[in-house]
Amino acid sequence: MTEQDPRHAVGSPRLVTGIAWVVLLLGVWLWGREATDVRESVSRPATGDMAAAGRPPDVPLPPSHEPLGDALPQRLDIPALGIRAPVVARGLDAEGAIEPPPFDRPGSVGWYAAGVIPGAAGTALMVGHVDTETRPAVFYEVGALEPGETIRVVRAGTEAAEFTVDDVQVHTRDGFDARQAYGPHRTGRAELRLITCGGTFDRATHSYTANVVVSAYLTGTGP
Repeated sequence: MTEQDPRHAVGSPRLVTGIAWVVLLLGVWLWGREATDVRESVSRPATGDMAAAGRPPDVPLPPSHEPLGDALPQRLDIPALGIRAPVVARGLDAEGAIEPPPFDRPGSVGWYAAGVIPGAAGTALMVGHVDTETRPAVFYEVGALEPGETIRVVRAGTEAAEFTVDDVQVHTRDGFDARQAYGPHRTGRAELRLITCGGTFDRATHSYTANVVVSAYLTGTGP
């Protein structure tokens, strides 16, 4: 298993704890305090772009859609991966990191409810497990997403927010740039980050060595 393999072999005990969520907290800390642009266009990541293999050098992406009003997220759909996952609101745990979904709900996605609502202006954060002790979890294959693919967030009592993937990166613990990973790519847009564990599994610490971060931005609405 390597950092660039989005599909992890399942069978050994794995708990998505420790450094992966601590790294996520660092991103939340910076995201909540800085609203400056990270970049004006998609750039190649410094390490571990899991979607790069076989990707055309320039993928045409649609224009962004105006941010939507507030409506709580209920379900996350990723058609390319066959994902239809319920969304659960999460806060921070005792260590100050975002709580992932409960381990007995590996098919659920956690939304950081103290942050941005998906579809509203800013960067909304969603987290999910990559696997459990016995089987893959909801974000097992998110690293295989490619720019141009669609992520839908079904929202309460209103149209679904449709996002287009513009970047997939793996951020290792060493030299992690939280602002690059979690900060807004373009001020004023409605953006979305899907975050899970990646890299290799460290059996000594029961944690992964990296985070997979899928970036997307609002491009439309749907039923």
